[in-house]
Amino acid sequence: MALHGWSPETALSAARPEVFWTDRPDAPVGAQRLSGQIAADLVVVGGGFTGLWAAIHALTAAPGRRVVIVEAGAVGCGASTRNGGMLDASIAHGAENAHRHWPDELDSIVRLGDQNFADLQQCLIDHRIDADYRSVDWLDVATEEWQLEDLAEGIPVLIGTGDNVRMLDADETRARIDSPLYIGALLSEGYGGLVDPAKLVWGLTRLVLDLGGLIFEQSPVTDIDELDGRLRVATETGSVRADRVIVATNAYPSPVRASRRRIIPVYDHVLMTEPLSSEQQASVGWSRWEGIDEAANQFHYTRRTADGRILWGGYDATYHFNSSVDARHEQSTQTHGALAEQFFSTFPQLEGLNFTHRWGGPIGTTSRFTCAWGQRFNDRLAWVGGYTGLGVAASRFGAQVALDLVDGVETERTELEMVRSKPFPFPPEPLRSAVVGITKKSIQRADDRQGRENVWLQFLGRLGIGFDT
Repeated sequence: MALHGWSPETALSAARPEVFWTDRPDAPVGAQRLSGQIAADLVVVGGGFTGLWAAIHALTAAPGRRVVIVEAGAVGCGASTRNGGMLDASIAHGAENAHRHWPDELDSIVRLGDQNFADLQQCLIDHRIDADYRSVDWLDVATEEWQLEDLAEGIPVLIGTGDNVRMLDADETRARIDSPLYIGALLSEGYGGLVDPAKLVWGLTRLVLDLGGLIFEQSPVTDIDELDGRLRVATETGSVRADRVIVATNAYPSPVRASRRRIIPVYDHVLMTEPLSSEQQASVGWSRWEGIDEAANQFHYTRRTADGRILWGGYDATYHFNSSVDARHEQSTQTHGALAEQFFSTFPQLEGLNFTHRWGGPIGTTSRFTCAWGQRFNDRLAWVGGYTGLGVAASRFGAQVALDLVDGVETERTELEMVRSKPFPFPPEPLRSAVVGITKKSIQRADDRQGRENVWLQFLGRLGIGFDT
């Protein structure tokens, strides 16, 4: 029975329209704005995870290399600090997605993803980056019988790649995390991790500076061209001339038009609760801190935080006409309200709990859900992006590939078909909005019809095309 005067709406009413991870007094002071003309060996456009990792890779491989990051806003202000801080070892949006697109490369993709994940963890240790990292198991939970069947069907591929997975029944699932909606789950042991994404951004930023890199904020790039044999990255108040350029704007507008056909921004929304009391925590369980995704097409993701809160996000992926990225899209009364209702349907024992933060932000997605790369200016510029919601760890790999490409280094990474091929492009407007809208409604119907896909989704599946966060 609901508490007197309390409702999901009242639980949401006091939530600040701010990103929880960055809404703190210890956030670092911003860097300077680019002014005048300077020179560098490598310019990285975009100061999110990909851009930071690209600079770190470059500075580590060649100490003394002049590396400059140019960021339109503040470092990490985009998806890198707006996500759930959930690390997935996959660099291809999961082994099943990799198997669907590149079955002959599956073993290599999984091995490179595992190595990337291990190297990320080692970097945190070696450079004493305190990002509240925690290694956790993963649960893909089912709320319908058809989802259990889908999860079970994927097990052979996962086991074939060495994953330690098994199905849990309803009692086993609820013994780990107690929700009346959870009827079973796929458990992946030792699969991923949790971080505070803002603290990770700030730690990587410090590392870039310690290695000798330069960072300029509030410096949106207006043009990239060639001048006297070098590339020139121009901003409103200055420019950098360099031998090589990596563009890592991901969901945000790119100065390279070709990438805008492959990567579109899709808005995701998130809620954060107040810290749970010891009694509330006991009522939920969750003592092993598992990262949790739902197995539906429209799914929620959820996790615990270091200070005893629950993050709850996902479900409704929203595309805005003409790939619009705007601060006005970050708050949605309808979506945040639906998320609040769904949270308390999932955890009714937490009635009375309030939300302290609500936010949203764009995720860069491609039609095959994985990162994409491209090159220009005789391969001296590389663009990279499109992690489709699983970029916290995969961005490190994406950055390394982009650096290999601009340096002209042939590696096992660059030889992957995943890297050499490009995802199916999204059509121009107004067709783009129409296609996304039809696909989204079809996905909703599939969830309502026990996972049965209509003709449209079946057609897209044959082409290897999809829409997801």
